[in-house]
Amino acid sequence: MPKLSIIIPCYFNAENIPATGKALIENEKNFSADMVFEYVMVDDGSKDDTIGALKRFQLDNIGKVKIIKLSGNFGSYNAIQAGMRYATGDCNIVISADLQDPVELMPQMVDFWIKGTKLVLANRQERNDSFFTNAFAKHYQKLIKRYALPTLPNGGFDYCLFDKQLREEVVALNEKNTNSLYLLLSLKYPYACIPYVRQKREVGKSRWTLKKKINLFIDSFVSFSYAPLRLITVMGLLCGIITLSYAAFIVVARLSGWIQVEGFTAMMLVFLLVGSFQMIALGIIGEYLWRTLEASRKRPPYVVDEVI
Repeated sequence: MPKLSIIIPCYFNAENIPATGKALIENEKNFSADMVFEYVMVDDGSKDDTIGALKRFQLDNIGKVKIIKLSGNFGSYNAIQAGMRYATGDCNIVISADLQDPVELMPQMVDFWIKGTKLVLANRQERNDSFFTNAFAKHYQKLIKRYALPTLPNGGFDYCLFDKQLREEVVALNEKNTNSLYLLLSLKYPYACIPYVRQKREVGKSRWTLKKKINLFIDSFVSFSYAPLRLITVMGLLCGIITLSYAAFIVVARLSGWIQVEGFTAMMLVFLLVGSFQMIALGIIGEYLWRTLEASRKRPPYVVDEVI
């Protein structure tokens, strides 16, 4: 009998768990009768009653629910990695805990897997979110698709199904400061896409802050692309061309007497231009070096406090 592991990262989702749990259990009837279900719920250091809500869901569904309690907040993608490590299904689905992703797509995703597709992505066609959230997501996905992962489907994805083989490969990588779901895409397996409309969150408040979005943007670029390093080279060439052009202008201006150019002002402009570029370049290189240091230390991307 095939076994499906549904991995759900949870952070401040105490109010969502009852509705989400009910929807998941009701959705089981849409699968074949021989399907076995496992719910891997990862509490990512929530400070509300998320763990209590998960335990109540577990009591109502004995033998189906596995709770992974992390020692603190490590971020949703590290929580997903933790869920992958403890999942035991033949195939796996990652879905959010707030019902913005429709559970009704799961049977269709499993049908693709049964037919031999090891990776199925539910890509967002539209989002019922705020203007700022939509704008950030749209530009983030476009930049990642252009400079890091050209095979990324339009709209991006957070809701997906993947085979046990892919799960084991991502777990073995054990990468930090990355997008765990994009690691699946980087393995270069062929995939199927199911477009859908992401629903508006009805219960609770999203903890996906601007700071976390910016960190994800940086992590995604550094993990999957060397475009920032190429940008340093291009910027260096442009700065060199600008500096040489300005120097030629100064020489011609002085010799011809067109304008009176103060030497101190010209030097300060050049110093500021070159200095600002050097600081930006050091910052970009520093990001890559820091992640190399992080990897060499072999510190875990998450710490499991308890498995229930």
